[in-house]
Amino acid sequence: MKNSILYLLGLIFFIALNTPVYGQTVPESQQLLPSGIQLSQYKVRTAAPIVVKTPRLFPSSWWVGMKHNQVEVIIHDNLIAEGKIQINYPGVSIVKIEKETNPNYLFVTIKIAPTAKIGSFNILAKTGKNTKRYTFELLGKKSMRSKEDYVNASDLIYLIMPDRFANGDYSNDIIPSMNQKEIDRTKMFFRHGGDLKGIVNYLDYLKNLGVTTLWLNPVFENDQPYASYHGYAITDHYNVDRRLGDNIQFKSLCDSMKSLKMKMVMDIVHNHFGDQHDFILDLPSESWIHNWPTFTRSNYRDQVWYDPYSSNYDQSLMKNGWFDFHMPDINQQNKHVERFFIQNHIWWIEYAKISGYRLDTYAYCDQVFMGNWAKAILTEYPNFCLFSETWVHGPAAQAWFSQGKKNLKPFDSNMPALTDFQSYFSIVEALQKPQGWVEGAARLYTNTAQDYLYEKPNEQVIFLDNHDLGRIFSMLNENVEKTKIALTWLMTFRGIPQLYYGTELLYKGFTDPDGKVRQDFEGGWKEDSINKFEENGRTKLENDFVTFISKLALFRKNNPHLYLGHLKQFVPTDGLYIYSRTLKNKKVLVILNFSDKEKTLPNYVYEEELKSFHSFKDIIQENMVSDIQKLSILPHVAMVIDCY
Repeated sequence: MKNSILYLLGLIFFIALNTPVYGQTVPESQQLLPSGIQLSQYKVRTAAPIVVKTPRLFPSSWWVGMKHNQVEVIIHDNLIAEGKIQINYPGVSIVKIEKETNPNYLFVTIKIAPTAKIGSFNILAKTGKNTKRYTFELLGKKSMRSKEDYVNASDLIYLIMPDRFANGDYSNDIIPSMNQKEIDRTKMFFRHGGDLKGIVNYLDYLKNLGVTTLWLNPVFENDQPYASYHGYAITDHYNVDRRLGDNIQFKSLCDSMKSLKMKMVMDIVHNHFGDQHDFILDLPSESWIHNWPTFTRSNYRDQVWYDPYSSNYDQSLMKNGWFDFHMPDINQQNKHVERFFIQNHIWWIEYAKISGYRLDTYAYCDQVFMGNWAKAILTEYPNFCLFSETWVHGPAAQAWFSQGKKNLKPFDSNMPALTDFQSYFSIVEALQKPQGWVEGAARLYTNTAQDYLYEKPNEQVIFLDNHDLGRIFSMLNENVEKTKIALTWLMTFRGIPQLYYGTELLYKGFTDPDGKVRQDFEGGWKEDSINKFEENGRTKLENDFVTFISKLALFRKNNPHLYLGHLKQFVPTDGLYIYSRTLKNKKVLVILNFSDKEKTLPNYVYEEELKSFHSFKDIIQENMVSDIQKLSILPHVAMVIDCY
């Protein structure tokens, strides 16, 4: 999701698209609302009970042997708060029972002993002469996993919007019982039919590209009337959206990936729910969301968190303001909300054996809560990968959200990694502007020099584009040479590289609106006339880039000094930016020529970095460099030199 004022501008644009103006027409491709659907309207929500059609437990299962062995089970049923709760099962005891304003909810905390028997038991709720039974399942002991099972600097992450990648199961395109029933690939804000089966079908393509990890935009149910194809308006946190598949299919996808030595990152949202969520339609209490007298947006000002002079009013707007009418802003200071999120996210890690979480709209959440949440996840899974979206400006602003540095804030965020927007801004500027004292390549150097702000700079996630940004090929004016420089940087720099689907095929587009960068992957639908998953369906240039990326990805994966090695950078000179990665007696030298002039390798680089080595291989051109001291670097060219 957007994480800046750009999001507000996008929302205004969306509304404008669907507001008739005399003399103007809206392009059909940019239609936002299905026929007969109106934009959501804001209202102050109360905790008045409604009729519960489908009683549920959240969660309805847990594992024996977890560190988190006290589980708050939310029972959602008609007037359940009047019930007297009993559990008669060896190894399971009731710790406490709590109520909220809405009598349709009861919060039952149970303790699961290490010796508890695996199996199912009933939670009994007695009201007068009636007894209701809710089945809870105790599953096998917690899985044992190693540090290598989680996402780390050796990985290449590939970001997929599931609705736009491939349609492997046409039977789930339209679910009659769901709010949005249309499939229309000609409209960028409608659903297109991509699903989990489609991803399974092309795991070999991804593996051959060099991908080791998939990051999927949220796969949870988004049962909203419009514009929920992206997954960020969640209406059920414990179930995969039926138009994508189901929980079993998601787990099967994760299992299939493990057999290919690949990993899964789930995209999660703490900041808001979709307004069709059970917890919004039947609000447990007014304190579950941020109710304002009238609709009030966030001010999108991350500065209020670290500004020593910020006002309470501005902090409240940033933390408590809404993103949009159909996305109620969640109050994470409510203890039941906090427990719900912690348990839900532990549940998915254990259920599907995923390897990481990407946290959406991180800066807009209660920061103390987010620190507590991360601590709970990492206590259960110490090496688990967490990285948060922090679309902010300036290295200090970004680093404030990362773990440690308690002198900068009165708490620890416990957040190991962030989406490194500062490196993104820097590499794009280096390729767009000539070098000055602070501009162009100098900005990339200066940004990297401030890595002292992070406890774990090599865990930051670096990227060239994503679902909220212009495609890098378009950002660089469709310049092939500059795009190769950008990709070389991505594959050789510090941090964990993330590639956006279609970037390997030079997909184009700007976020005007963002649907233009969320294209269908050609060949993912049986009716497609061109199949970009196949070599013969791609142009010569596209095949060149697929080969280019896979070559760098393979070299990176097989050479730990490229992803674990110490980074050393030289001050850029006339647009020539040089850095090395060194681990023990292994070294890679990376040379990026951002200028339009041919350069030679500076002697001071040779003396400091290469003098003790005798053999040099150009990884991209796949040839040996005979005289490294006279190495020539052509304009707008990147070189990766492996040193022996």
